[in-house]
Amino acid sequence: MRLLVFGATGQVAQELRRRVPEALFLSRAEADLSDPAACAAAVERHPADVVINAAAWTAVDKAEEAAAEAGLVNGAAPGAMARAAAARGIPFLHVSTDYVFDGSGTRPWVPEDPTGPLGAYGQSKLDGEEAVRAAGGRFAILRTSWVFSAHGANFVKTMLRLGKTRDSLNVVADQVGGPTAAGDIAAALLTMARTFHAGGGEAGTYHFAGAPDVSWADFAREIFRQAGLAVMVNDIPTEAYPTPARRPANSRLDCTSTHAVFGIGRPDWRHSLTGVLKELGEI
Repeated sequence: MRLLVFGATGQVAQELRRRVPEALFLSRAEADLSDPAACAAAVERHPADVVINAAAWTAVDKAEEAAAEAGLVNGAAPGAMARAAAARGIPFLHVSTDYVFDGSGTRPWVPEDPTGPLGAYGQSKLDGEEAVRAAGGRFAILRTSWVFSAHGANFVKTMLRLGKTRDSLNVVADQVGGPTAAGDIAAALLTMARTFHAGGGEAGTYHFAGAPDVSWADFAREIFRQAGLAVMVNDIPTEAYPTPARRPANSRLDCTSTHAVFGIGRPDWRHSLTGVLKELGEI
């Protein structure tokens, strides 16, 4: 199976490279996501059996001031990729986010639930989803949440950095979701890709997140526990930690259909966290 992957340095892309180094990974220099036509041309130019878009604008707060740029990268570019893949009859897999929802309630979101982004980032990702669906090819949109790994910037690495210099931290406790290791997302994408390549699977939107669901504060406590850092975590409400972009309070994702169609279950993020901490040399 020949894989064409958009993204080279992001958390999921690096984990994909670890698992399938023979795949073709396109960096920004090779496929600028702010140029949708160039992305389409890359799909047309390179031989592939499945295309995966693991690249995105992920700076949630910066998107509030750069909505047009985020819209190009997260909205228009995936649409162009998907249309080019559809024209070649190639399955297209696209990573999306819990930010397409408004975060209301406490019930886990199912893929069919109404969307309602709270900010520019979520809207740009929703625009991308809609463009992928409209492309007319075989596709799977994989929404995920709270991504972490040993690469790049993420909550785990931030907590480790702060935990080494402080004995107490205030962490938001009224936002709840499923922390998800980038390695687990990569593994899920590969399972989906192989299923589509073999002629199986069903086009649609799917959810994938680590279990169990927790608050950011409880996520932080587990990070410190496993890393052996004696840090007191103080629960605070979202209002006490204002950010330019609003975050969804409820990021729980119902992953039932992902298991039913692809046989992919929810991984225990605590186990995945152990692996990441070992890779970082923290345990």
